[in-house]
Amino acid sequence: MKPLRNLLDKLHPLFAEGGKLQKLYPLYEAIDTFTYTPGEVTDGAPHVRDAMDLKRVMITVVLALVPCFFMAMWNTGYQANSIMQVNGGSVEGWRGLLLELLGYGGNPNSLVDNLLLGAAWFVPIYLVTNIVGGLWEALFCIVRRHELNEGFLVTGSLFPLICPPTLPLWQVALGISFGVVIGKEIFGGTGKNFLNPALTGRAFLFFAYPAQISGDKVWTALDGVSRATPLSHAAEGGVQAVIGVTSWFDAFFGLIPGSMGETSTLACLFGAAVLILSGIGSWRIMSSGLVSVVAISLMFNLIGSSTNPMFELGPHWHLVLGGLTFGLVFMATDPVSGAMTEEGQWVYGFLIGTMCILIRVVNPAFPEGMMLAILFGNVFAPLIDQLVLKFHIKRRLRHVQG
Repeated sequence: MKPLRNLLDKLHPLFAEGGKLQKLYPLYEAIDTFTYTPGEVTDGAPHVRDAMDLKRVMITVVLALVPCFFMAMWNTGYQANSIMQVNGGSVEGWRGLLLELLGYGGNPNSLVDNLLLGAAWFVPIYLVTNIVGGLWEALFCIVRRHELNEGFLVTGSLFPLICPPTLPLWQVALGISFGVVIGKEIFGGTGKNFLNPALTGRAFLFFAYPAQISGDKVWTALDGVSRATPLSHAAEGGVQAVIGVTSWFDAFFGLIPGSMGETSTLACLFGAAVLILSGIGSWRIMSSGLVSVVAISLMFNLIGSSTNPMFELGPHWHLVLGGLTFGLVFMATDPVSGAMTEEGQWVYGFLIGTMCILIRVVNPAFPEGMMLAILFGNVFAPLIDQLVLKFHIKRRLRHVQG
């Protein structure tokens, strides 16, 4: 690593103020701070919300996502290999040629085969996300003459995990561009956005290109293969329809169709432990979101419905289906777009969990719900914090006057 350090030190005068490449200093600074710990820490947002420096925050979150990365590749391959084993078929196009060169065998019981096939779909989406999103970040930093920080690491890791494997790469580029530019940079960049950039990009794709990001055909990494998610089955036939396609334990471990990194509740629980123990993720948001999901879904169970089968789905199923746990752990706890006051975090988490179940149950045409629930919570987070602060100010004034 010393030769790299020496090289960066020699190049520094070219990018420093007065150098020939001073306009590109954000690019140099990004490489320097990414490979080495900077000698100083920034004092702007989001550090007013967290005592850790930005590099440690972002790297810790990415480490917490590692089990989700593994499941994104393994389960994507497992779902496709399982179908091919029963119904036949093959992987077409350049992916098929690549897998053939790598000695891919198509065995769903093989860890390597599942990882190879899943990686053939996940890795390109991951690379396009980070290349395109990183270029947008660099462009805005050069124009504003700001340093290029590690804030995009998390967005670039979350966005591929909430995409279906068959999403066209040009739509991946368009979605992350919308998320970074419209959801983040126009508000000032890292620490100043009020919406989660990854979810903003996915919401744009959902409404602009619903055929490629919703429905039955997008969840399996095989051309022309249709396979609905368990939540879609629940919207049509209730809990019996879900039991007909999967078991609770399979859903908990993530052996179900869905967005690549969202299916495994077990992987999300590992991430939750890392974020809570490191002090980065708010346990209040996670806990209140969990309580609201259980309470509201139980309420619908007790009410019942002869026309809406989603009323039958109990809280133990809601928690392991779709992106509820993933969103609650990694998206809702975003320290920038979420509530920052302790009391506000309880309200914020409860609001997200409530909205998710309301969307899932009352509007079965859109059985997921977590994406819109978190974006809804993001919009109200500043108001929640403002009301909490006003409450504390009034209480202290009464104490002083008394």
